[in-house]
Amino acid sequence: MANHTLGEKIMALRQKQRLSQETFGEKIGVSRQAVSKWETGQALPDIDKILAMSELFGVSTDYLLKEDEPQASQSESEETEATDSSDEEEQNAAGTTSLGSLWQSFRRLEFKSKTTVGGIPLVHITAGRAKGIFAVGLMATGVVSFGLLSIGLLSLGIVSLGLLAIGNFALGGLSVGGISAGIFALGGVAFGVFTIGGVSIGVYSMGGCAIASKIAFGGYARGFIAIGDKTSGTYTWHVTDSIPEQVKQEIYRTIQRELPNTPKFIAEFFR
Repeated sequence: MANHTLGEKIMALRQKQRLSQETFGEKIGVSRQAVSKWETGQALPDIDKILAMSELFGVSTDYLLKEDEPQASQSESEETEATDSSDEEEQNAAGTTSLGSLWQSFRRLEFKSKTTVGGIPLVHITAGRAKGIFAVGLMATGVVSFGLLSIGLLSLGIVSLGLLAIGNFALGGLSVGGISAGIFALGGVAFGVFTIGGVSIGVYSMGGCAIASKIAFGGYARGFIAIGDKTSGTYTWHVTDSIPEQVKQEIYRTIQRELPNTPKFIAEFFR
């Protein structure tokens, strides 16, 4: 661009940045007509507009005003240095970007069967919210469901709710989990009517630490009837190993007398 006029330089720089005369004029505070007159040599811009163009295009005022080859401005040099220094950052970010793209692709995956039951898909599998007779997703609702949050008759997930619930946190008719609550609950910590767990709390409880309103059986047992290594209750039996037959009969008779409505499968355990 040596020996070009100021107007020609303005036009070339404007077009290089893909700016229309109107947009360029708005950026430096003049009309489109003023820009047109500058580029055709009919008028010259004021010094404050020269400074504005220098900043906008990243060139020196000397380049705009003198008839010689362009010199890289400070901003251009900084841009070059920034580009070089960003290479390493881009390489480091490549792995993260790839993982992000993979996750986005995974989120778009979805299968929903055309077969429906009562308007609900027979099978719905997605990375998001799934609803179907058989549902698989981060949030899954169905007769049989698998997910981070799972709700269904048969439910498996981190947080699981269902007639049969299995998960880290399980709530259901029959529940199995790290923390489990249900009519029948089995877990590290179990709450319910019939419970088995490391810590078991219910109406009828069995576990390392069993606490029950009626019958407790465990390492530490506390209940109306308590059987275990350490016991606390109205009727207690100290047991460290297997239960002698004579003691079993005593427990059975006590259950029949004091808790006649005890479910048969529990009473028969001591018979």
